[in-house]
Amino acid sequence: MFSEDTKNWIKQSTNIRIIIILIGTILIAAMFPRGESLESDVAIGSIWIQEDLIASMPFEILKDPESYRLEKLKAAENVYPVFEINQSISKSVEDSIKSFNDDLIQYIDKQLETNIGSNSFGFLSTESFKKIKEIRKYEKLLSVSYPITTSKVFSNIIKMTNEIYSREFLNLDYKEIEKDTIALRDGKFENLIPKKRFLDKTSNQKRIDGIVSSYAPNNPNILAIYYEYAQNFIKAPVTFNKQLSDQEVKLAQDRVSRNIGLVEEDERIVAKHNRITPDIKLKIDSYRIAKGEERGLWSRIAQGLGKVLHVIVILSLFSFYIYSFRPKIYKDNSKIFLITIIIVLISFIAFLINQINVNAPVELLILVPVVSMLITIFFDSRVGFYSTVVIALIVGGLRGNDYALAVMNIVAGGFAAYTVRDIKNRNQIFRSFLYILLGYTLSIVAFGLERFAPWEEILVQCGFAASNSLFSPVLTYGLIIFFEKIFKLTTEITLLELTDYNTPLLRELAKSAQGTFNHSLTMGNMVESAAEEIKANPLLVRVGALYHDIGKSQNPNAFVENQIDNYNIHDDLKPEESAAIIIDHVAQGIKMAEEENLPKEIMEFIETHHGTLSVSFFYDKAVEKYGKENVKVLDYRYPGPKPSTKETALLMVADACESAVRAMTEPTPEKIENVAANIISSRLKDGQLEESPLTFGDLTKIKKSFVSTLVALHHKRIRYPKQDELESKEEINSESSEK
Repeated sequence: MFSEDTKNWIKQSTNIRIIIILIGTILIAAMFPRGESLESDVAIGSIWIQEDLIASMPFEILKDPESYRLEKLKAAENVYPVFEINQSISKSVEDSIKSFNDDLIQYIDKQLETNIGSNSFGFLSTESFKKIKEIRKYEKLLSVSYPITTSKVFSNIIKMTNEIYSREFLNLDYKEIEKDTIALRDGKFENLIPKKRFLDKTSNQKRIDGIVSSYAPNNPNILAIYYEYAQNFIKAPVTFNKQLSDQEVKLAQDRVSRNIGLVEEDERIVAKHNRITPDIKLKIDSYRIAKGEERGLWSRIAQGLGKVLHVIVILSLFSFYIYSFRPKIYKDNSKIFLITIIIVLISFIAFLINQINVNAPVELLILVPVVSMLITIFFDSRVGFYSTVVIALIVGGLRGNDYALAVMNIVAGGFAAYTVRDIKNRNQIFRSFLYILLGYTLSIVAFGLERFAPWEEILVQCGFAASNSLFSPVLTYGLIIFFEKIFKLTTEITLLELTDYNTPLLRELAKSAQGTFNHSLTMGNMVESAAEEIKANPLLVRVGALYHDIGKSQNPNAFVENQIDNYNIHDDLKPEESAAIIIDHVAQGIKMAEEENLPKEIMEFIETHHGTLSVSFFYDKAVEKYGKENVKVLDYRYPGPKPSTKETALLMVADACESAVRAMTEPTPEKIENVAANIISSRLKDGQLEESPLTFGDLTKIKKSFVSTLVALHHKRIRYPKQDELESKEEINSESSEK
């Protein structure tokens, strides 16, 4: 949808970065307690260490939110369902039936005159309409006596209706009415009446069926007509009115007082060093709300600006760290967006939990360790710990500047971050449960003892912390997979999974290009050891070594390490054709990597492991054959790019060293060291390492590490007895072999 230039601009634009951070800041600030003065929150049992708190204005002492909620529920339960009675419904239904019958007769008479028309009218079924039409036809046209007339049918319907309305009945069943008494409204009057005084819907239906059946017991056609009239005209005289019932519930709840007292202006709310009791906490909380409501529009705008600045101050700690020490994260807007999403997500969870008004430590269900573990896994433990501090402070702010909660989350989140910094598999995430629980428990006990909290309260808090410790790893596990796919991240877990030799690409390489596969394994050992010496990523460069030559599996016989016999296909090809085949293994590798969705970090090793080097063997061959003036060196160079990281540069040097040493007939430590030194020197002179951050000190460490590994791989071995016989085609007897 977007061009590569546009994608790169979106990914690196400073303006986009600022917008992402600003939107995240505003979203978090919007979740802060609304309209309340954000003084420090207090807990029952703690000591008020500030100066005496004096009311600057009179205010109501609000009830505890849970108590107030329960009182409103009780008030709603005392409201009776409202029903309305229609005293004139019998007359109204009778008039409707008569009007309908008059229209029906006119309609039928018109059809009989024209001898055309449909066989239905209104709600009547086709069969019922035909029957009434037949009766009318005999009456009107043939003047023949018929067992029953339309007048008789209509008269019976009226009688039947009056008999049905001889009893009052409801439009609901008894079981649908929760209370035994209903509030019956008749105009402006309302009376409380037992519901059993009226027939319910089911009982009345049975009575109606009996009444209807008595009017035509031996004539099913006429009986069907009576049933249809009853079904369509009979309405309950006593009906439930949901709107009026809801209004009564609302009025009852509105009558519940929100306050339990008043505090006058200049009255002391709490004195310094007093213990916070439930009553004092209610006064402090009510005072905070009252101060928020007292403020005008400009004060609210100022407070909103203060919330935004509050969040900015907290995030600035993290932002300066990322800018100064993690430039790769800072310059990648997708990573900034990922961090912002994670922080906003946990902030939103904190916001939702703040809406729960229960007498329980639900704040311990805010899954701060999820931020710690996710960001540590995606980046590193230092970034993870900084993000823990930031989200802990934000959550503390969302809880009314709760210092104790912030400290608990920093401790538990810090433990969580350090338990996943060297994660080797996804199951390892779940060991964090114990460390998260330990962090919360230590903090809870410390603060509990400090404020003389009862052990029952401490145990309840530990129980909620245990739930947090369990849910955090589970949510982390699910989000890792989600974020990996959406943001195309490469974690240590992903890299470890790619080292499995049963992945399709490595399996194909081992099957079709055994020599190349062994070369890749050897390089993996070389670069992993060297990476540790120069503080590079050992796992990343090892995986890069495994996959850097996968393109050779498309044409394995073109590469000498895969040629089992002495036949070389290049003997029959022109130099430029051979060079094109050799160079093409890079493009083939990229294509295969894209098809298998290999991470971009691994594809960089495929692209850069030859940089812009020339295929010197075939270039020299072409010069010898065509003359130097007739050969373009660019036709014999790899397309690049050059290595730009420590890991990719390390792989380029290792690739050349391993190949050169493998080609030696009698490798000795001195020769291996000379090869490594010369190859590093040639790469420097050719400018292949100019874009990488490797220093001369790094190159010295790399050379020593390579020499150590290659000497160990190619050390000289003693010849076995009868070694010549073992190497010959002739078989030797088992007795000689055993000796």
